[in-house]
Amino acid sequence: MEHLFGYVERFNRLLNKFFMITGGVAVLALMSLATGNVMLRIFHLPYSGAYELISFLGAVVIASALGYTQMHHDHIIVDIITERYSEKTAEIIEGLAGLVMAFFFALVAWQTWLWGVKIRVSGEVSETLKVIYHPFVFMVSAGFAAAALAALLDFVKDLLLYAGVLKK
Repeated sequence: MEHLFGYVERFNRLLNKFFMITGGVAVLALMSLATGNVMLRIFHLPYSGAYELISFLGAVVIASALGYTQMHHDHIIVDIITERYSEKTAEIIEGLAGLVMAFFFALVAWQTWLWGVKIRVSGEVSETLKVIYHPFVFMVSAGFAAAALAALLDFVKDLLLYAGVLKK
C-alpha cells in the first residue's frame, strides 16, 4: 500500500510541478504584456485587448498554483475551532476538511470543464480580440482538478496514518 501511495504522490508532485511551470510562464507573459502596454501608453499606442489577455493569463496563474499550494500547505489555515480540541480530534477534523476541499475543487473543475466545452462547441470568442478562449478555461479547470487531487491525497494520507498503514 505504501508503494502505491508513493507512486500516486510522485505523480501528484510532477503534475503540480508542471502546473507551477505553466503558471510561471503565464505570469511572465502577463507581466511582459502589462509592462509593454503601460510603456506604449506613454506614446498613446496601447495594445488592443491587453485587458482580455491579462485576465485570461491571470486566471491561469491562479489556477496553476492551487494544487502546489495545497500539496505544500502554503495556504492560510484558520485553527480557531481546532485549537480547542485534542490533537487527535483536530487531526480528524483536518482530514475531513481535506475531503471537503477535494469535493469542492473537483466540483469546480467539473463545472469549469463543462463551461469550456460549451464555449468551444458554440465557437464563442473573446469580445475585443475575437480569439478563442476555451483553452484558458480548460487550463483553469485542470488547475482545480490538480488541487482536488492534492486535497484528496491529503485526506487519504491522513486516513492511512490514522489507521496505522503509513508511518509519519
